[in-house]
Amino acid sequence: MTHLILGGARSGKTAFALSVAEKTGFQKCMIVTATADDPEMLDRIALHRAERSADWLVVEEAQDLCGALRSLVRSDRVVVVDCLTLWLSNLFFVQKDWMAETVGLATIVKRPGGRIILVSNEIGFGLAPVNDLGRAFRDAHGRMNQIVAKACDEATMVVAGLPIALKSGRN
Repeated sequence: MTHLILGGARSGKTAFALSVAEKTGFQKCMIVTATADDPEMLDRIALHRAERSADWLVVEEAQDLCGALRSLVRSDRVVVVDCLTLWLSNLFFVQKDWMAETVGLATIVKRPGGRIILVSNEIGFGLAPVNDLGRAFRDAHGRMNQIVAKACDEATMVVAGLPIALKSGRN
């Protein structure tokens, strides 16, 4: 089972992903893509840590998400990735080929060998960015979400803490 969970900032998408993972009864693993580059991000990371019980295996991986998934996904484990938006941002920052990385991620998601839950923002509902880099990121992010959503078995949008099913089963 692979599941993409989308939502805006502070929509409750991570809390929903954690609850889906908890219900599986499998060993729980989280891949976090955030980097603690400033005090505000340190505070955000601390809030996310407080949301998880102590029995989570946590792996920090800012860029090589495909490699991390290949090494962590097992039939007796659920792996939550939080979040694809920061992962894409990290790839942009070092000018990596985000499309090749996204295609690689979609390939893993199509044949997971275990349960994977991916969390991503939905940024396309917001204002158009004022500069070319912002517009390029928004466009890449939308394409990434589409590619990953197509590869996943399920997709859910979380709005105001309420999950809205977008897709169930592969189609």
